[in-house]
Amino acid sequence: MNFLRRIVKPQNKEDENFYYELKELLNFKPIKLSHYKKAFTHRSLKLIDKKGNPINYERLEFLGDAILGSVIASYLYKKVPKGDEGYLTQMRSKVVSRVHLNTLGKDLDLTRFVKSNMSTEHFSNNIYGNIFEALIGAIFLDRGYNYCSQFIYEQVILPYVNIERLEGKISSYKGYVIEWCQKNKRKYKFESYEDTGNQNTRHFSVIVTIAGKIMGKGRATSKKKAEEIAAKRVYFAMQSEMENS
Repeated sequence: MNFLRRIVKPQNKEDENFYYELKELLNFKPIKLSHYKKAFTHRSLKLIDKKGNPINYERLEFLGDAILGSVIASYLYKKVPKGDEGYLTQMRSKVVSRVHLNTLGKDLDLTRFVKSNMSTEHFSNNIYGNIFEALIGAIFLDRGYNYCSQFIYEQVILPYVNIERLEGKISSYKGYVIEWCQKNKRKYKFESYEDTGNQNTRHFSVIVTIAGKIMGKGRATSKKKAEEIAAKRVYFAMQSEMENS
C-alpha cells in the first residue's frame, strides 16, 4: 500500500508543475500534494471539505509552529550544552520570531504558491511567516518528523542560525527595557491610549517613562506594536547606559 502511494503521479499539468517546484524547494519528493495545496490556500477562498471543515493554511500553521519550535529547541539543546533553560528559551524565541519567519518566507518566495481571492498587495507582512509554518505542517503530515527536521536544518539552521550573532540580537525591546529597569531598580511605566487622529483606522499610542521621565513614544495599529516601537526608541536613547550596566 505504501509502495503504491509513493508512485502516484500528478493528474494534470498544473499539479505536475506544482509537484516539481515543490520538489526543488523541499529537496525531496512530496507524496500527497493535497497537504501542500492546503498549506498555500488562503481563507479568503472560503473553501470547505465534504465534512464542512475549512480548507486553508491556518491549522497547518499551528502544527508547523509547534514542530519548528521543537526542532530548534533540540538543535540548541545539543549545540549549547552549557545554556540554561532561560538562555535556551530566549535563543529559540529569536530564531522563531515573527520577523525572522517573515524573512524566511520572503527569501523562499512562498507567496508565489498562494491561492487567494485577495491581491498579494493586500496581504499582511506576516503571511510570509504564516505560510512558512504551514509548509512545515504539511511536510509533517506528508513525510513525517524526520523530513521536517531535515527541511528546517537546511532552510533555517544552516543559513540563519549563528549562535554568537543571535546572542547579541534583541527579540523584544519591551522585554529588554523591563528586564533592565527591574535589574537596575528603575521605576518604569508603559502608558497606552487609543489615538484615531484624522484616520479611519484605529491606532494606539504608547508613552514609556523611566524614573518619571518620558524616554520613548510609539504609535501603531495595535497596542503591542506601539509598545515595541516605543521601547525600541527607549533602547536607542539609553543604549550606552543599558549596555554598560
